[in-house]
Amino acid sequence: MKILFLSISSLNNIEVKGIYTDLIRQFRDNDHQVYVISPTEKRLKKPTQYKVVSGVHLLKVKIGNITQNNLIEKGISTLRIEGQFLKAIKLYFKNIKFDLILYSTPPITFEKVISYIKKRDQAKSYLLLKDIFPQNAVDLNMFSNKSLIYKYFRMKEKRLYKISDLIGCMSQANLEFLYKQNKEISGKHLEICPNSINPISIEIDETQIQSIRKRYNIPFDKTVFIYGGNLGKPQGIDFLIECLHANKMNQHVYFVIAGSGTEFNKIKAYFDKEPPSNAQLIKELPQEDYDQLVLSCDVGLIFLDHRFTIPNFPSRLLSYMHASMPVLAATDTSTDIGQVIEQGKFGLWSESNNVEQFNKQINQFVNSNLREKMGKNSRLYLEQNYTSKHTYEIIMNHFK
Repeated sequence: MKILFLSISSLNNIEVKGIYTDLIRQFRDNDHQVYVISPTEKRLKKPTQYKVVSGVHLLKVKIGNITQNNLIEKGISTLRIEGQFLKAIKLYFKNIKFDLILYSTPPITFEKVISYIKKRDQAKSYLLLKDIFPQNAVDLNMFSNKSLIYKYFRMKEKRLYKISDLIGCMSQANLEFLYKQNKEISGKHLEICPNSINPISIEIDETQIQSIRKRYNIPFDKTVFIYGGNLGKPQGIDFLIECLHANKMNQHVYFVIAGSGTEFNKIKAYFDKEPPSNAQLIKELPQEDYDQLVLSCDVGLIFLDHRFTIPNFPSRLLSYMHASMPVLAATDTSTDIGQVIEQGKFGLWSESNNVEQFNKQINQFVNSNLREKMGKNSRLYLEQNYTSKHTYEIIMNHFK
């Protein structure tokens, strides 16, 4: 089959680990011809480029800036992506007939691109639902569900669902929410198609752990909790700061916060004003360095704002599971990530407005036997449920 994969993630090296690159390699390694369209932001000052990388056709389309900028510029750039991708397809892939189009949210503005390819090539379309917008923005009070901007994006969202032959949701709660809020897609084929990666064997000894901790000035005699990834409004940074503040005098634990995002300066201001002795803030690291840092820590943290009514399921979970780490999640009650973690016996969950409960669970993880048991369960659950091979087979089951 000829597969067209659309993404607004900046995919440059197909061989690096990631939920999209691992899936792309699954298709490639199963003898499919894979064509990927990925953006190059204006600030990088690079033109649109087409090349074959690691056996995958990669088209990097020059777009506006959608990261590291203000909301207005991001909004305008996001709206223009659809037209820019469509123009690139007509120029570079005009003689390629695709069998399947794979695409994810965000963004929800690919409807015209999908429609064009479906009509031109009689292709099937599969939506990997990773984000439910604009409702997530309403939950965080970014705009009202009565505003024109909401109505516009809600229209685009409905059109995207309508044009999608198949919709893969990250979890059961994700799937049920989509049905409930979009009655008109009741005839569509919805299924669970979770975030996934290709696990590899990891061997690390105590000497390596101590070397990594020494590099980052992380103590050897404390239970180390790490949060890595986006530091934005969805993560409920105010609650994260509350938790750090409440544990300032806890001599048994240490926190590492590594990442970037729109709220990075807020948490940096806290560290500058009240530097906690048992925590540090690290600006976003290269992937390889971050992976090593994770391996030296004991427990992975996940945060989601308690106001969410949509069931998010952060892919950050996978990096912790890959490193055989137990997970402590503090989230809203709409997501079922806490249920998955606790039923899989590889972590604990609390609501992200309950500092007292969070602190109790922090102290539970000081027990090394509990961490070791949950860590083994974490890796096992990943291998049994969240591999890119699983995702590939779920998708291809419709084309046998």
